[in-house]
Amino acid sequence: MNAPTDKFRAYRARKRAQGLREVRLRVPDVHAPGFKKEAARQANLLRDTPGERDALDFAEASHSIR
Repeated sequence: MNAPTDKFRAYRARKRAQGLREVRLRVPDVHAPGFKKEAARQANLLRDTPGERDALDFAEASHSIR
């Protein structure tokens, strides 16, 4: 076993001992070809829908919380 593997194993063990659990997320790559076009397409589908204003208000309120 090499040193970096041991280092990360020890790091994960310390975090587990602190009651933390590793979570990995996959998110869209905003630099991928076609991302902007697809994001715009989906935004247009939501435009003027009943929950749009509530969702925007929630996002803006969440952004201002510090």
